[in-house]
Amino acid sequence: MAVGEMSLPYPLLLAKVARSLRRLHLRGAHSAQFKTAPRAHSDPMESDRRSSFLFGRIFCDEPVSTSSENALAFLFVAFSATNRCPLRRKMLYHMPHSDNSNAPSPPSQRLAAIGLMLVALIFFSMLDTAAKYLATQAHVPVTQITWIRFLVQFMGLLILVPAFGLLSIERLFTTKKFTKQLLRSALLSATTLFNFIALQYLRLDQTVTVIFLAPLLVAALAGPLLGEWVGWRRGVAIAVGFLGVLIAVRPGFGVVQPAIIYAFLAMAAYAFFMLLTRHLVSYDPPLVTLFYSMFVGTLAGAPFAIMDWVWPEQWTTWALLLSLGILGGTGHFLFILAYMRAPASSISPFLYAQLITMIAAGYLVFGDVPDAWTLAGAGVIIASGVYLIHRERLMKGME
Repeated sequence: MAVGEMSLPYPLLLAKVARSLRRLHLRGAHSAQFKTAPRAHSDPMESDRRSSFLFGRIFCDEPVSTSSENALAFLFVAFSATNRCPLRRKMLYHMPHSDNSNAPSPPSQRLAAIGLMLVALIFFSMLDTAAKYLATQAHVPVTQITWIRFLVQFMGLLILVPAFGLLSIERLFTTKKFTKQLLRSALLSATTLFNFIALQYLRLDQTVTVIFLAPLLVAALAGPLLGEWVGWRRGVAIAVGFLGVLIAVRPGFGVVQPAIIYAFLAMAAYAFFMLLTRHLVSYDPPLVTLFYSMFVGTLAGAPFAIMDWVWPEQWTTWALLLSLGILGGTGHFLFILAYMRAPASSISPFLYAQLITMIAAGYLVFGDVPDAWTLAGAGVIIASGVYLIHRERLMKGME
């Protein structure tokens, strides 16, 4: 069968897979409802609790609760371009915790967490740099880059999660919000695709500056969409952050690269992706949500990658393509380790250090030097974001 041909039309294939998945997750829900006294070692809920403890707890600065979430500590975890898949701030299932779970982490733990965070940001910057190089220098289609990025991480999850006993493959496909999981995953795919398109024409520091706006947009939309309204101080900080983007882009005061539209589309898709993630945290385990993101990106992106497919002639191009999922997965793992060692409010401000790593990567690989306007706008956005984290920490202390 030649490349681009399929034995089944792709829309019908997607419909067939969707029906199979729906039957699978309904069967899993039905069996969980009527299962009687399973043995302790085979309890699927215990597997969920294990995975929630490992992945959901990383955003908690306090004993775990299933009833409420803070607005911003969760959101700043996944601000970076293209590939940040934010995990849940709260666990789906209550886990036992010690009486000192609210105690501040030791300085050595905070320093280790900050170090892990900075290394993770380097991996994320390498990911965007590799994607930009593949698109601009190796002339690999963006659809192919995006698809291989999802494929590698999907295969990693499919192998490693059951291997470590976190969730079975059947449980990975079992969700209470099938349609919303598909929508959330489609938003992540759109974020990745739009960002990779923007990277073909914009500098790395320009794209990450626009993406920095996503948490501010989420904070602004959380009120009307989720009922989580911010106070006037944080409202002013959000408005100042939007002003920072205007400073960086300078519409009407210079030549504006049309590709900046793709950066804003990536940012907007990512903001709605985070909002929908916050909605789903009460329904599905975090690994299920993460798995669907990779699965849908792999499945939906396949036909577009096949239509545009270009066989790389050099092994280095293949190595860079395969490294995309590895860099993203390693970065996420380091994020997990960082947030397990220190409260989110202590290390979240260091997320903005990615501007430095992006500038360094852009200069070393592409010879790009950021202009003063971009740096000034990024500084305003970063100041607004750090202030929002500070206010969130104060409000949390008053509760």
